[in-house]
Amino acid sequence: MIARVIVDVPSRQTDRPFDYEVPQELQGWIEPGSRVGVPFAGRVLQGFVIGLAPLDTAEVDRSRLKPVAELLDPLPPLRPDLIELAEWVSDKYCCTMIAALQAMLPAALKGKAERHVRWSEAFEASEPAAAEAVLLPEGMREWLKRSGAVKLEALRERFPDGAEYVKAAIRLGLLEERVAIRDKVSIRKVLTVFPPDDREAAEQAMEQWPARAAKQRDILVHMLSVDAPVPMQQLVADTGSSASVVKAVADKGWLTIREVETERDPYAGRMFKKTEPLTLTEGQAQVLEQIAKSVHAREPKPFLLHGVTGSGKTEVYLQAIQECLDMDRQAIVLVPEISLTPQMVERFKGRFGDAVAVLHSRLSHGEKYDEWRKIRERRAQVAVGARSAIFAPFESIGLIIIDEEHESSYKQEESPKYHARDVAVKRARQHGAAVVLGSATPSLESYAAATAVRSPHAAGSGAFAAPALLSMPGRVADRPMPPVEVIDMRGELQGGNRSMFSRRLYEALADRLERGEQSVLLLNRRGYSTFVMCRSCGYTAMCPHCDISLTYHQKTRLLRCHYCGHSEGAPAKCPSCESEHIRFFGTGTQRVEEELVKLFPGIRVIRMDVDTTTEKGSHEKWLKLFGERKADVLLGTQMVAKGLDFPYVTLVGVIAADTSLHLPDFRSAERTFQLLTQVAGRAGRHELPGEVVIQSYAPEHYAIQTAQHHDYESFVREELMHRRAMGYPPYCRLILITMSHEQLPMLTDVGEKFAQRLRDAAGAAGVYGRVDGSSGPKALDVLGPVASPIARMKDRYRFQCMIKYRGNVDATGLLNKTLQPFLQGTEGRGVQFGIDVDPHMIL
Repeated sequence: MIARVIVDVPSRQTDRPFDYEVPQELQGWIEPGSRVGVPFAGRVLQGFVIGLAPLDTAEVDRSRLKPVAELLDPLPPLRPDLIELAEWVSDKYCCTMIAALQAMLPAALKGKAERHVRWSEAFEASEPAAAEAVLLPEGMREWLKRSGAVKLEALRERFPDGAEYVKAAIRLGLLEERVAIRDKVSIRKVLTVFPPDDREAAEQAMEQWPARAAKQRDILVHMLSVDAPVPMQQLVADTGSSASVVKAVADKGWLTIREVETERDPYAGRMFKKTEPLTLTEGQAQVLEQIAKSVHAREPKPFLLHGVTGSGKTEVYLQAIQECLDMDRQAIVLVPEISLTPQMVERFKGRFGDAVAVLHSRLSHGEKYDEWRKIRERRAQVAVGARSAIFAPFESIGLIIIDEEHESSYKQEESPKYHARDVAVKRARQHGAAVVLGSATPSLESYAAATAVRSPHAAGSGAFAAPALLSMPGRVADRPMPPVEVIDMRGELQGGNRSMFSRRLYEALADRLERGEQSVLLLNRRGYSTFVMCRSCGYTAMCPHCDISLTYHQKTRLLRCHYCGHSEGAPAKCPSCESEHIRFFGTGTQRVEEELVKLFPGIRVIRMDVDTTTEKGSHEKWLKLFGERKADVLLGTQMVAKGLDFPYVTLVGVIAADTSLHLPDFRSAERTFQLLTQVAGRAGRHELPGEVVIQSYAPEHYAIQTAQHHDYESFVREELMHRRAMGYPPYCRLILITMSHEQLPMLTDVGEKFAQRLRDAAGAAGVYGRVDGSSGPKALDVLGPVASPIARMKDRYRFQCMIKYRGNVDATGLLNKTLQPFLQGTEGRGVQFGIDVDPHMIL
């Protein structure tokens, strides 16, 4: 039998299965999805078995077939449906198969080769004279005999001058060398002490215990008082004794000590209050009925749940999941940001307890691995997490929920650049599951698909079939949507107010502080100021490696690039003209916090942005403090805009609504509307009424006007009109190709050649033409190459091409075919290509 193996080499040249012979002793163990160690190009590498075949079907002669070196897991970490899904992801998103497979596994399973050597007792017994004649550094022979197999690195560290002797011993056979794949994280085991088997005999022995061994007696007394095994570390802490004393009692036969597997539980010690299903409103009940019908029918059907903020979508999710669990099936719940996770986890753990596994990026590798094992070993039936949780290794998925489905964080920005929504629909087809896309502000692609407003010739979004539209237009208990007031900051400036707070927002904040209520302030820009500029000569502090200005951070007094990580000290005077008139322009969250403290002495502010939430558990800590009313204001970037539910928040303020409005991106108006609507929904969610104050320099823009009135349909009508005129999604589909090189002339030359080849290929296929309705139902156009909006990043110049297409066009097939000579041949000349299918960021 041969195994077809995808080897862990992230290269297009090796992006295919390689044949390996399955040794006789592994025949019953290796199956599709198994992780193996295989010899490849003189090394032993990790690989994934994607299929098995008879020996006579091998691509090479049997004499050249290498055997699989080792099996890394007794149970395959990848199920057959995930292998099929990886092939689909690789094809749809133009990435390597190994990149798709790695995305489906926790980082702990990204193994690497370790070399071990051991003393060969067999060689020494058969060739004693030759063994004795080998010169080894003093002490090495005895150390190797005593230690067994040792890492080559450990041998080098202990005997740094012994390299030539070791090589000679390996060549002779006196030392045996073995290469094995080892994971980053192993199963955690804890030394555990077990109570006496015969408690009566132990109690009798205690009565005759020698007085000189009083500490041993105390240990035995303690272990007789407990009913369960105790971790050694805990026992030592509880008794004030030492491990050696415990071992002495065990040596006498009264206790047993052994290693016990234990899980790294990220929520250990947390008590989650048990909750019961709530009585649903009529609107909620109708939505649940539709979803439950699909779950029971095992029908792979997508739903778009358009429910305003505060309409009770989460309770519908919880009760739909219960329907799923009652059928002995599993559910996946995706949430967009880490800030949503603490409250979401509390809701799901409170309802379903230990049946919930949590998967998100703030867990350690070990914690994530143990949560993943809970799912694979069927000890969890619900997975809650960020986008990668869509690959949870469940056997029978009945329901997939994507909360805040419009969020751009569901699109991965590194290879494989998949969108969790499309992957969810593909998995649902595999399992016969329902998919619920929930949002108060659905993405235009989802809404257009659900309402069939896109052009009949526009391509669908891959696996993304047209969803059924479900609506929940009212809040629970008929609570009103908060009134929204838009302040024109141009008028504030003309009236002499140079503060970052309008007079209306200042008064509203003062009012909340007086009444003991809470406020949320949004500014979608971290740092202290946007850029540093000299008012004498116009010098702006720029990143030396990227074409982007540096952001000033007050706490560290550093200028930092948010793209490559470069940082430098803030200048006291202009580096160009030496003027002292160097100033900080723009406003970041740090600066708003400083201003709040100046204007309202004694105000308690919690700031949440990337800078304050780097530590593990920091999101949960800040939100818990705010929920306990230990702060008056929650100030932050977009992470405070979604999913948060606090009863005493009665004011939401948006400092600068225009931050994302004028970015060079066709989705900028949509993102602005979504962000304003979502953050407005944080106010007045319970008994106390709320209000929203939005500050803007472009209050007449339709995204801000429609957000003011919570009018999603009007925004959609206006935005779709612009999209149709410009030929953008949902009226076509896009593929972004980004090219980069250290030398601009080389990049220009290769970029032009590539774009022309792509046009020629589309022409030969009969689909080349403008995507504006003038060239038939099928069309593919190639725009560019042009300089990227950020034209240089990390010392590499960047160009981009955009493919726009509609109709049933195999755009990825044409692209892959055109790319081959540039990626595998000499025509690429070192230019790096990045492919983003259905891009969400054009920068």
